[in-house]
Amino acid sequence: MAVTLVKAHAFGNDFLLLEEGTFPSGADRAALARAVCDRHRGIGGDGLITYEGTGDAVRMSLLNADGSYSEVSGNGVRCLAAWMASQHAMQPGASVHITTDAGVKRLELLDISSGRYTFRAHMGEPEQVAQERIDVMGTTVDAVTLRVGNPQCVVLGEVSQQRLHTLAAALAVHPRFPAGTNVELAAVEAPDRVRILIWERGVGPTEASGTGACAAAVAAMTYGGADRDVTVESPGGTQRVEWGHDGLFLTGWAEVTARCEWRRGIPSHA
Repeated sequence: MAVTLVKAHAFGNDFLLLEEGTFPSGADRAALARAVCDRHRGIGGDGLITYEGTGDAVRMSLLNADGSYSEVSGNGVRCLAAWMASQHAMQPGASVHITTDAGVKRLELLDISSGRYTFRAHMGEPEQVAQERIDVMGTTVDAVTLRVGNPQCVVLGEVSQQRLHTLAAALAVHPRFPAGTNVELAAVEAPDRVRILIWERGVGPTEASGTGACAAAVAAMTYGGADRDVTVESPGGTQRVEWGHDGLFLTGWAEVTARCEWRRGIPSHA
């Protein structure tokens, strides 16, 4: 049985979207996520989003590329909102409400240009923000831990590929985080600018992360001297994070790149 998948990305953080009503009965969701997200034998993606509803009110669930569960993705909700906006001819000023396992996210459509849909998303309040000293790889690291709907660990300081593939990778599966965590290396380059690299739980290095940008911004604002309105630069591009009295707001674009049929077969539970 073939199923139709939509591919979208936000700054290179890419997702496959599957309408819940077309999901085959008895399918192994985790196995399907691994198959379709495979970069070489599948379509390729950082995660599989299943959704139900249409227009300005949608419910979504997210599995990472390795089939593991995730509560929410800031870029994922924007990709889904872009698909809804494209299908319903939404214009700037319209809003999409997406229900996630981390609550309802309201995304306001700001602009449409060259197929890219720019949204300002209300991401809610950061929770459990704290500084911790974590023993990892034979040394002690000062980290900022928090939740932005999902678990995050931010290390302020040097941002390098070497540290990403060693320190960040080790923190992502550290015993301190029984369910795993997203990890950001973050450098405050100016009061209004933060640069990050991301090791995403269940995925590995990603070009961008919406919740990761929010987490890095909160850490930089709380412990790194950054302003409450910053741009967060990742390899895939730059997003804006604002932290005001009514919570975090994340602004950036997403675009839909393909609609295709998966014909390799649907894994089922034994």
